[in-house]
Amino acid sequence: MTEALFLDQPQLQRVAATVVAADATGITLDQTIFYARSGGQPGDTGTLCWGDITLAVTDTIKGPAGTILHLIAEGDPLPAPGTPVDIEIDWARRHQLMRMHTAMHLVCSLIKGAAVTGGAVGVEKSRLDFDLPDPPAKEDLEAQLNALITADLPVRFEWVDEARLDEDPGLVRTMSVQPPRGTGRLRLLRIGADDLLIDLQPCGGTHVSHTGEIGPMRVIKIENKGRKNRRIIIAFAGES
Repeated sequence: MTEALFLDQPQLQRVAATVVAADATGITLDQTIFYARSGGQPGDTGTLCWGDITLAVTDTIKGPAGTILHLIAEGDPLPAPGTPVDIEIDWARRHQLMRMHTAMHLVCSLIKGAAVTGGAVGVEKSRLDFDLPDPPAKEDLEAQLNALITADLPVRFEWVDEARLDEDPGLVRTMSVQPPRGTGRLRLLRIGADDLLIDLQPCGGTHVSHTGEIGPMRVIKIENKGRKNRRIIIAFAGES
């Protein structure tokens, strides 16, 4: 398995690693800070270096048996197994995704009692789909979202036994994606102080440490995507 450092240290921007395998499917390392595409969040991009060679990592995906594959351009040289490498993520892009993903959790916390039917985290704009026949007014939702951001609430993770899902199935808001099982551990995202809990959900994505780090947001539109399905699209203030 690849040790996924981003799960506990999402602020890491560069680290040394060792090549485990490298072929046309991608480069596998013993550990990585590159987030592997999943849960609606894109995979990280960045660079992988050894000696005088620097490769662009164009995407990161999950591989077999708990590995993470760093994708490079066809024809790029491949490091041999055992090669020490330095890896660095495109931090500006990752930080945008972290801010956006955390904002999406805040939106989810404001749409109470509605299941999430889909979503996608984007660098410039993102969407969340809800099983929601009567959505709130766009202006009201935007004001509530920015109030939570301005409150600068703490954002942190905790690991619990995966049996927590059986004890409290309401933790999972998504209808189409279920948290992975089999490791014995479940990673929960907690937003808010102990006496003011805003959101608590299983999540394997990367997030900021306080909501104030997100910055002002806009609710661009709320679209009708079916009899009950409503799509909420958000963006950073200043983006269209």
